[in-house]
Amino acid sequence: MRRGARVGIGLLLLLAVLAGCSREPAQEDAGTTSAAAGEQAAPSVTVSADQALETMPDWQAPAVSLTDENIEALLAQADEALQAGRLYEDDESAIPIYLALKAGAEQASEAADGTEPTEATETAQAVDAAERSDTETAEKAEAGLQRALTALLAQGDAALESIDDAPEALQRAQQIGAVARAVAADADPVVAYLERVELMERVQQANVAGERALAAGRIDSGKDAALPHFRHALELREADARALQGLAASESALIREAEQAAEAYDYDKAEAGLARAAKVRSGDDTVAHARERIAAMRVERIGDLRDQGIAALSREDGLDTAREHLAELLRIAPKGDPAAIELRERIELATHYGLFRPGQVFTDALKNGGRGPQMVVVPHGAFTMGAADDEAGASDSERPTRNIRFDRGLAFARTEVTVAEFRRYLEATGNEPRAVRRGYSTAYDERSGNLVRRSGADPDDGYTGERADDDMPVIHVSAADAAAYARWLSEQTGHVYRLPSEAEFEYALRAGSQDRFPWGEGTPPAGSGNFTGGEDVSPSGRRWRNAFEGYGDGAWGPAAVASYRANAFGLHDMAGNVSEWVADCWHDNYRRAPRDAHAWVNPGCREKVVRGGSWASSPEQTRSAWRLSVRGDTTNARVGFRVVREI
Repeated sequence: MRRGARVGIGLLLLLAVLAGCSREPAQEDAGTTSAAAGEQAAPSVTVSADQALETMPDWQAPAVSLTDENIEALLAQADEALQAGRLYEDDESAIPIYLALKAGAEQASEAADGTEPTEATETAQAVDAAERSDTETAEKAEAGLQRALTALLAQGDAALESIDDAPEALQRAQQIGAVARAVAADADPVVAYLERVELMERVQQANVAGERALAAGRIDSGKDAALPHFRHALELREADARALQGLAASESALIREAEQAAEAYDYDKAEAGLARAAKVRSGDDTVAHARERIAAMRVERIGDLRDQGIAALSREDGLDTAREHLAELLRIAPKGDPAAIELRERIELATHYGLFRPGQVFTDALKNGGRGPQMVVVPHGAFTMGAADDEAGASDSERPTRNIRFDRGLAFARTEVTVAEFRRYLEATGNEPRAVRRGYSTAYDERSGNLVRRSGADPDDGYTGERADDDMPVIHVSAADAAAYARWLSEQTGHVYRLPSEAEFEYALRAGSQDRFPWGEGTPPAGSGNFTGGEDVSPSGRRWRNAFEGYGDGAWGPAAVASYRANAFGLHDMAGNVSEWVADCWHDNYRRAPRDAHAWVNPGCREKVVRGGSWASSPEQTRSAWRLSVRGDTTNARVGFRVVREI
């Protein structure tokens, strides 16, 4: 072929590429390509926001400028683009260049076949060389094109694989499908890839239909409901993330309907909604958790109705209102629900005996949520306060004895106030207890066996100054701290909470006994309380010098509240565990004490009274009549408190 002829062919090829190529897909065997041409910019596939395409648009290769002089450079450029993964986006990408090179070489070869060499300007050897060059270029372009097609399909499969994490990847997979179809529509790998894209489109179309139905409220019933669409998507593609999310959303919608029914106190409808939700997915505990939430809502509603009924009973004209609350409670409560039984009993008692009954355990609702400490109704009655003249270990401060009568019952806290209960008060009020303001308290030192000053010890700590568990009795509190907690309970509940008087405390401690100790005489019965026992051993092996012989309670230091048997009034740890603040000011004896059970208070007094033994009290200090004078601002590891509520 003559050089002039080859230059002319190069110009023709450039014009052909710029003119564009047919939009009809190639009809050649697998591995062949169609000529690429056209003046359009990089291709783009427009899909709707929901990624549901019905057809795949054709792709046109960007125009590539091809001359005799830039063939080798274009081959190198195409190989470099292929290596970099730039396959089809613009005229510097691998596939457009390979297509142009292949088409150019084939057209040059066809032109050479029809050209006779001119003896003066071109020899037969030159023609042969040119033809070999064209063939070599075509072969290189074809090989590169096949490599690019393989890489293209790999990119497409990667896009399909990533759809669960990036739904917009379907657009790229469709775009790649358009390129592959333009390059080799009949090639088996391309056909298989296009089938995978079509399957994904069907999956996404099913998802879109489900999402539209879900948005319209058609979840699991009626025409064109959401669930069948999502399940169809999963039939087409197992574990499709979008379809699974659709099922989860459908389940959530049904659960929300159930919760709304529960909020309207229609628990039968709520249960029916949960039953529908349970059919959406298997192997998931979402419905179970929802059922627990609705059950909690139901319990809360039942509790509210009970509380409202009890509160109504405190009013003179509240009996009918309480019965109305009971009727509503019975409508929504399961058969035999404790709250319904309690309110019914309260109404019966209110009809004949007033609001409370002896031995009743109750809690009051707090305004800021939750409930106050458990309270036990102590029956009214009478007892002899103080120590008899012949009582061993007694002092004059416990005399003379006096007869006290209670004309009305009183509610005592079932246990000492706990660390958690006191912390809740501090968090609600922002108050700083005495130990925090002072920066220290008195704690037990195991090494010396003594109570020592411990910096940073506060009501969150135990007897050694380390953090205490929530169910331990609160210690490191002053008398003022205890009284402030009681006032907070009063504000929160609307009822009168306070510290007990000495007389009230001793009456509740004795629980009907007039003996030296609450249990009678001698060693305490097993499990009756946390006292200084001869069998008790400290962490380092210490033992008490003055203890109840043969008694062991398994504790050294305070124990969790209610760890031991309650007394006859249902109260725990009245004689042991920790000593407790009462409301009275200290007086050396009872000679001028009030004739009733009221606290004996002198305004501004500094010395307060502590009653009841502790984990570190001697047997004499565990007696029912024992009392101790302590400065009101004292905080230590032996003294806590409990509250009473007027009824």
